[in-house]
Amino acid sequence: MRAALARLRPSERRGDPRFSSLHVLFPTEAEARACEAAGMVVRNGVQFRWENRGFRDFADFLATFNHDKRKKVKQERRRVAESGITFMRKVGSEITASDWEFFYLCYERTYREHHSTPYLSLEFFERIGAEMPGHLMLALGSRGGRRICAALDVYDAGTLWGRYWGAVETVSGLHFEACYYQAIEFCIERRIGRFEGGAQGVHKLARGLVPITTWSAHAIADREFARAIAAFCARERVDVAHAIDELDAAKPFRNPQPHDGPA
Repeated sequence: MRAALARLRPSERRGDPRFSSLHVLFPTEAEARACEAAGMVVRNGVQFRWENRGFRDFADFLATFNHDKRKKVKQERRRVAESGITFMRKVGSEITASDWEFFYLCYERTYREHHSTPYLSLEFFERIGAEMPGHLMLALGSRGGRRICAALDVYDAGTLWGRYWGAVETVSGLHFEACYYQAIEFCIERRIGRFEGGAQGVHKLARGLVPITTWSAHAIADREFARAIAAFCARERVDVAHAIDELDAAKPFRNPQPHDGPA
């Protein structure tokens, strides 16, 4: 680390090994503290995580909710079911070329609807499907044989990461079903310990994903710029701590749950 920091200096000469910044993303707290001790600026963020506490099934998980939040989740799932949409979860080689084509249609549509440009190609998804089939789960929602939505997750033995989703039709509660409830059921079935739901979206809290502190570390060669960033990160860390306290107080569970520590 110190050797890398020693090379932090801007250079315009081609081939010069010096660089203008160094960034370490998603270290553990201990790793972030080590970076801080080496002179880097530490930044905190908030993401949402679901923890598998040995649940037997989704109903067992839902039993930990208070009455109002449990009722809301049941209503959301019932609305999707009453709309005639059923789900199939496919893994690995079960995901066909047709499935990837439909998923990509959904993925591309989501980006376009948010006035953004999809940065991954169909060939990319087909390739990861071929190269790492044992780590991909595709949740497909259909009605009467017509596919309506798709959500892609990546997983290993201990963690599932929510990635991309999209739909060709707007249905109330469909996003929550495809992206959260299907992922949680999959984790329970496979005894996967956690589901990383990512940043943004306080709506995740009401679905049983709780806030956690994330860490990153940054070194900037330009001293004035580095001081400005350090001052911002110091203020932001206070705001993040307050935000997590407020979110913790709004958890949907009946009984107090252990606080989920830093990522």
